Amino acid sequence: MADKKFKVTIATPTGVVVDTESESLLAPGTEGYLGILPNHAPLMTGLDVGLIRYRDLDNYDHYFAVTDGFLEVSNNIVTIIADACELSAEIDLERAKQSLERAQERLQQASTDSAIDAERARAAVRRAKNRIEVAEKHNSNN
Repeated sequence: MADKKFKVTIATPTGVVVDTESESLLAPGTEGYLGILPNHAPLMTGLDVGLIRYRDLDNYDHYFAVTDGFLEVSNNIVTIIADACELSAEIDLERAKQSLERAQERLQQASTDSAIDAERARAAVRRAKNRIEVAEKHNSNN
């Protein structure tokens, strides 16, 4: 009989964020979103800024804002190493909105100030927007 679950570990430079079993996972690959189910073929891919959703064995969905990294699938083990990963309910929405405002200001200034890295400012805008979207759409407190 085929397995109906797999192990999921998500780690960041600050530590392990998730270490559990899951029945499905959705992640933002660099070429688009990908879904993982039990017995998935071996895979290694880069991750982009976006949403990670995994469904636990009690059929409950968990949502995270992720910032870049790598995902590996091997022998019913999914390992994600990400630059940052936050549970939707733990995202400080006000702080994320302030980060977005600051990043948008830097991006605007980059057009007239060559000392400001426009690419870094665009990346900061994208990360802040992702955190806001994940928090607003998937916060279990709503």
